[in-house]
Amino acid sequence: MICTVTFNPSLDYIVDVKDFKLGLTNRTSSEKLLPGGKGINVSIVLRNLGIPSTALGFTAGFTGDEIIRRLQEMGVDSEFIPVENGISRINLKLKSIDGTEINGAGPEIAPEKVEELIKKLDRLGEGDVLFLAGSIPASMPDNMYEKIMERLSGRGVATVVDATGKLLVKVLKYHPFLVKPNHHELGEIFGVRIYTGEEAIPYGKKLQEMGARNVLISMAGEGAVLITENGEVYQKPAPQGRLVNAVGAGDSMVAGFMAGWMETQDYRHAFYMGLAAGSASAFSENLATRDETAEIYCQVAESR
Repeated sequence: MICTVTFNPSLDYIVDVKDFKLGLTNRTSSEKLLPGGKGINVSIVLRNLGIPSTALGFTAGFTGDEIIRRLQEMGVDSEFIPVENGISRINLKLKSIDGTEINGAGPEIAPEKVEELIKKLDRLGEGDVLFLAGSIPASMPDNMYEKIMERLSGRGVATVVDATGKLLVKVLKYHPFLVKPNHHELGEIFGVRIYTGEEAIPYGKKLQEMGARNVLISMAGEGAVLITENGEVYQKPAPQGRLVNAVGAGDSMVAGFMAGWMETQDYRHAFYMGLAAGSASAFSENLATRDETAEIYCQVAESR
């Protein structure tokens, strides 16, 4: 069984506005509505690569219903827990001004709903995979990742954690199978600036010393670095292509890596799959497909 957790999923309203002006009425030149959230992105890319998973988390109101409906249309199984107070958030992403977003708060999640999610995760055991990705809503305990990983400790579940700062550092003692900081996040943990793969390697190894088994570091235009539990280090530049949409590229890298690992248990292949899937999403309006990933994989494998 493969599960992803998105505590605070969203409907992402992605719009393009030509010549955006503050204080005036602006009209969109293009728009689309997609289910969003880091764990959801992982489930979508896994599905595109032919690997089924179950998306877990919390939804509320009509927006929550729409998130589930759209995932069903995409062929992604979900078992979201409905909550009563509030609605699932709508995140506005303005393509015309790079990085400009207005994200909703999301619903309030009661303690009994949190316990219901944990009981769902109790089904996981030897050989299963769990993806924990993204932030923790204010209405939930801030040690939620720790509680989940402590509960699953010793069961043989391969946990993948894509989180920032203290959220990531505090779970390392539970030896996650994979962590994936980007180079900015890695630098923030250790109070340094990281610009190149060579600079990232010693700090990735420090995360291993703190408990992580494998460390995958995304470097934006610089590509990526993988430090494996076997002591191997892989480094590749970013494939050639035009950046269209960076949203979900890191999630796609995580999904591609694990898809490659589950296929072959070979770290080099998994690394290439991760870099290919992440780049495929970055070069596309939507998340990486199998054909797009396969095409870029060839480019990654041939590059030096």
